[in-house]
Amino acid sequence: MGDVAKDLAAGTVGGASQLIVGHPFDTIKVKLQSQPALLPGQQLKYTGAMHAARETLASEGPRGLFKGMGAPLATVAAFNALLFTVRGQMEALLRSEPGAPLSLGQQVVCGAGAGVAVSFLACPTELIKCRLQAQSALAGAGAVAVKHGGPMDVVRHVLAEAGVKGLFKGLVPTMAREIPGNAVMFGVYEGLKKYMAGGKDTSELGRVSLIEAGGLAGASFWLAVYPTDVIKSVIQVDDYKTPKFSGLIDAFRKILAAEGVKGLYKGFGPAMARSVPANAACFLAYEVTRSSLG
Repeated sequence: MGDVAKDLAAGTVGGASQLIVGHPFDTIKVKLQSQPALLPGQQLKYTGAMHAARETLASEGPRGLFKGMGAPLATVAAFNALLFTVRGQMEALLRSEPGAPLSLGQQVVCGAGAGVAVSFLACPTELIKCRLQAQSALAGAGAVAVKHGGPMDVVRHVLAEAGVKGLFKGLVPTMAREIPGNAVMFGVYEGLKKYMAGGKDTSELGRVSLIEAGGLAGASFWLAVYPTDVIKSVIQVDDYKTPKFSGLIDAFRKILAAEGVKGLYKGFGPAMARSVPANAACFLAYEVTRSSLG
């Protein structure tokens, strides 16, 4: 099996592991992010992550925490296969000779390149997921929310309202998240592996070390780009006909004006709570699968 096929297979397994572990946390994050700014006399539907989780379980049951998982589950193979394959091919391109180690800076470049590639797949997938996840938050805050029966219903609605380009609403903030986020994440991951291996061959690291490196690398992704993710979410759940935001900069200014800096960190707790176990699972599954394929 060639390197591309190995990365495709390992990336698929890693992505599935990440999604299953992390999706409930992601649902709470999007619910908190998508609550509109309050008008005088209004109260937030969700006062925090635990409150959002309790309300979701009470009104929708456990399946409510997995709402919107159909879209990323359907594309998780393609997304993570693309992420790890592009990264692997960039590593091969930057190596002076086959098997030569890469510098930390080169690992960062590889992560950024992978971020460019996956942005075009992440944008429509995240749009579908966010519009499903945010329905109850938007309806509860007095906003008009269209009820969607599932991922394909969202696609039909978006295509009817805005055509194919509507599925790429929020592409700029998606790229602004994926490119620097993956650059930081892969740089931190490889840097931690080298540190834990004491400068020796990182292929000999045990599973506990891989879990630790993967979890911390995932946390670094969100620490680097979280405000951009908030902006992406509010743009993607925004109305097509009468949008509140004209783009990334406009959304940034309006969130700051209405809610201050804390508005750019809505849902940060669930995002960080998700990032560590989800990315630990992803990187461990990827490494174990990749190693087993030889």
